[in-house]
Amino acid sequence: MKRIFLASALLAAVAVQAGPDPDPEYRTVNNTAFKRGEELKYRVHYGAMNAGVATITVDNTNKLINGRSTYHVIGTGQSVGAFDWFFKVRDRYESYIDEQALMPWIFIRRVDEGGFKINQNQTYDHTVGRVNSNGKMMTVPKYIQDMISSFYYARTLDYSNAKVGDVYSVPTFIDDSVWTMKLKYKGKETIKTDLGRIKCIKFCPVVQVGRVFKKEEDLSLYVSDDVNRVPVRAEGAILVGSIKMDIISTANLMAPLNKEK
Repeated sequence: MKRIFLASALLAAVAVQAGPDPDPEYRTVNNTAFKRGEELKYRVHYGAMNAGVATITVDNTNKLINGRSTYHVIGTGQSVGAFDWFFKVRDRYESYIDEQALMPWIFIRRVDEGGFKINQNQTYDHTVGRVNSNGKMMTVPKYIQDMISSFYYARTLDYSNAKVGDVYSVPTFIDDSVWTMKLKYKGKETIKTDLGRIKCIKFCPVVQVGRVFKKEEDLSLYVSDDVNRVPVRAEGAILVGSIKMDIISTANLMAPLNKEK
């Protein structure tokens, strides 16, 4: 109950700030990749074990923050079955993303993994380039992304002329520091999934070594080769074992997935 109250208070505090935006020069991002009501659901494997499920949804609501429309994205993850017996996971992430500029205003993180807990509340001021993270004020670049908004912004980038080896960079605020998320373009592949054979673009995200992964390029990411740019599969070697996440259902996409006929 205390967590819910704190999150609600955080949202209310930002939402009632000054009405008109003092800086009208925010960018406009052409978003043809996602819309309100979209839901993506995934199955997570740890090695050969069915370890969990993850769901990420763009809520149907439109919360005005500083007089601007936002997407409210909610991501949840939890362990299942035998894995849940010895390592219980209950994660929830929320991001309020500016609809026009695709930049975060609020980020809420609640992590509970095997008893290890993280509680983060962040508010972003892109006019002055500042983040309030649990009361700690930090200077950041304009249009910095959070852990959720970075992937939604990346879905809107134009990869039509990408060549193998090209790198796309997205500055991201993670654990009170600025880190540049890099996606290295690896080409195209068709992936077999529960939803059929989906034509994909393959990326190699450059990850942070030592947190979960051994090497910078230990993770492979496949996104649908269509206007949706839906993450279809993520797989890679981690410090202990391997992990794989596969899409199992979608709802309210911008367009049908590009499947092999």
